[in-house]
Amino acid sequence: MKKSAGIAAALVLAAGLTVYATVPLGFARGGQDHKKEGYQDTPLIPGQKWKVHDSERPVPAVVTPGEHYGAPPSDAVVLFDGKDLSKWKGPKGEAHWKVADGYVEETKGGDLQTIDSWGDFQLHIEWASPAEVKGGSQGRGNSGVFLHGRYEIQVLDSYENPTYADGQASAIYGQWPPLVNAARKPGEWQTYDIVFHAAHFKDGQVEKLATVTVFHNGILTQEKKEILGPTQHRQAPKESAYDGKGPIRLQDHGNPTRFRNIWIRPIKGYDGE
Repeated sequence: MKKSAGIAAALVLAAGLTVYATVPLGFARGGQDHKKEGYQDTPLIPGQKWKVHDSERPVPAVVTPGEHYGAPPSDAVVLFDGKDLSKWKGPKGEAHWKVADGYVEETKGGDLQTIDSWGDFQLHIEWASPAEVKGGSQGRGNSGVFLHGRYEIQVLDSYENPTYADGQASAIYGQWPPLVNAARKPGEWQTYDIVFHAAHFKDGQVEKLATVTVFHNGILTQEKKEILGPTQHRQAPKESAYDGKGPIRLQDHGNPTRFRNIWIRPIKGYDGE
């Protein structure tokens, strides 16, 4: 890696995003062109249109990380900040889940769903099953995070709670069990960090299945697994074509599961594509 002295200069793109480029010292800040760092006499990178250290390759946008783990970065869309459900709706319009003390609680008001939809994304969500243990197996702290409103990442109190493998917390429900059981004790706050890539279709047929990566409490539990179709109870999945965008939906399963600190980042391709 070549190291050179420089200063950061903000460049405002037509899209309205702010990125930063390195401007070498010794060049004026006026209207003259600045030297671009990199080379044009290097070989092409296999499988890419760019040369090694290509001076013409787009500079990645700057994103400011959150102040601490779990805090939303500067480009995130905050879906729930502990105050209101203005980004959500219920089955008949207005969202009716309970909001108190920085969390939203499932209250048998039907599923909660975002108003907006996304394609590929990174999602952060925190949840807690009831501290008082009632029931067992799938009747204990059950809810779900539905990606595109179709694919469920299971929410369940899986701490010392035997149930079927593909129904545990962070399972792709009915399809893939988690790699490990990373559950905390009942009532303790837990985290999901999810990276989702939507399915692709051509002429109504599946060209590429959706994939998901999940970290449960910071532990990898799903690694870019293909989702075979919409998740269902006691039925085999079968994918069907749609537009590749959808909402986030939180399941009302009749248990008072709580959620907080929910944010999402749309994922774009490399080099701004």
